[in-house]
Amino acid sequence: MSYYQNNSFLSNIPVVTRNLLIINVIVWLACFVLQYSGIYLFNILGLHGFASGYFYVFQLVTYMFTHVDFWHLFFNMFALYMFGRVLETYWGQARFLTYYLVTGIGAGIIQALISFYSPVPIIGASGAVFGILLAFGMIFPDVPLYLMFIPVPIKAKYMVIGYGLLELYMGFSNRTGDNVAHFAHLGGMLFGIILILYWRKHNGNWRNNRGGSYLQTVKNKLGGLFKKKPPKMNIHKRPETDWTYNARKANENREIDRILDKIKYSGYDSLSEDEKKKLFKAGKK
Repeated sequence: MSYYQNNSFLSNIPVVTRNLLIINVIVWLACFVLQYSGIYLFNILGLHGFASGYFYVFQLVTYMFTHVDFWHLFFNMFALYMFGRVLETYWGQARFLTYYLVTGIGAGIIQALISFYSPVPIIGASGAVFGILLAFGMIFPDVPLYLMFIPVPIKAKYMVIGYGLLELYMGFSNRTGDNVAHFAHLGGMLFGIILILYWRKHNGNWRNNRGGSYLQTVKNKLGGLFKKKPPKMNIHKRPETDWTYNARKANENREIDRILDKIKYSGYDSLSEDEKKKLFKAGKK
């Protein structure tokens, strides 16, 4: 039993990415089943224009977990799986979740402003997915990616620029019959680049902050206010010298940099299980 759990497909996906995938599938199944009972969750969970009369604040979150059909769900979840697991390992759980929600909500705000009076609901994780694609292109700009039916590799940075320009053109062309929320995609990319630049400016070494998750730090501090402190014990332990500590941390950082360079040039799937564990462990610190 333990062997299966340690080697199953889902157990090898970082926890936030895994849970996002599961939630999206559950919501899609609920929408699919309940529509046969006359309950259309698309209209409740989907995001309506701000002045449509059907808008509720919670829709800014729920719309990004709602999909209209299987293929709509599949392509968004495939992109989340491919790029989200790399970013979560690189950033850590809290920062990746923050980024996903901010880009998804930001995408919804932009599209709801564009469709200010429209009662037609906006649904799908595409805004957050485009934010993830933007982040991947900024962090790993030279990683070669392949588009479907195109056998020539394209560097991530050029793919992001190409997608952005295409969405801008499609958004302003306003073609008849086009029901894709192009400005939501652009909104996800816009909020993504703003958040990444903010982190770079205010966090210095913004890769996972190497000092730990800021949300976990806050949680620990709040928990400490209500936790009974254990009695002090005199433990005689030889302290680690500054030289030893600095040497150990330098070796750890060099190893993580080597692994990230390997991802950059060969992709995440080229990592060994040991390298994935080291990167995941660094992401949790």
